[in-house]
Amino acid sequence: MEQRRADSIRQTLEQLIITGAFADGERLDEIRLAERFSVSRTPLREAFQTLAASGLLELVPRRGAYVRHPGIIELVEMFEVMAELEGMCGRLAARRLTDDGLAQINGAAEECEKALSDGDTDAYYRENERFHNLLYDASGNTFLASEARKLQRRLQPFRRMQLHVRGRMKQSMGEHRAIISALEEGDAQMAETELRGHIAIQGEKFNDLMAQYNRSKMRKAV
Repeated sequence: MEQRRADSIRQTLEQLIITGAFADGERLDEIRLAERFSVSRTPLREAFQTLAASGLLELVPRRGAYVRHPGIIELVEMFEVMAELEGMCGRLAARRLTDDGLAQINGAAEECEKALSDGDTDAYYRENERFHNLLYDASGNTFLASEARKLQRRLQPFRRMQLHVRGRMKQSMGEHRAIISALEEGDAQMAETELRGHIAIQGEKFNDLMAQYNRSKMRKAV
């Protein structure tokens, strides 16, 4: 129960931070937020820890949690590195993937298809995350998988939000199908290319999304 509350609080705060409801450098008031969400400070602090891991908060000992807005250049650079890491995972997975591993990846893709059909963005993101984690494992390189997961956690809020760009979820599913096709054929080069492009497109779509939010904030300021 506490973990679900922490996850719900994290998602709400994540959305508020990214859309500019909290200013860069603003200190979050634990007491007011605990009252707002009707929770104790425990799930709130768990949410803070997760947000700090994704770079949206800075936790300063004995001072509190401060909002941090990553710059566009920083985000683009992180997406570039993520694209290379995932491409490498795809290349290795195409050579090392077991039948069981492929079945699990297909299973995650099928759940993504269902979420797409239902128009459930949150469910799509959860299964999409599982799809990518299975690919990391399928690379057979534990160090690479660990590094990919670290950056995935940093980019988690932005990878989730880009799915809200119109048409992106359907496009993402098409890219999943192309990735699976390359894996099934054992085509390492194609798997690498498809995965690299899949993540690079996320970065571009994130810029589109940020442009929309920036226009919205500018209208509010007028």
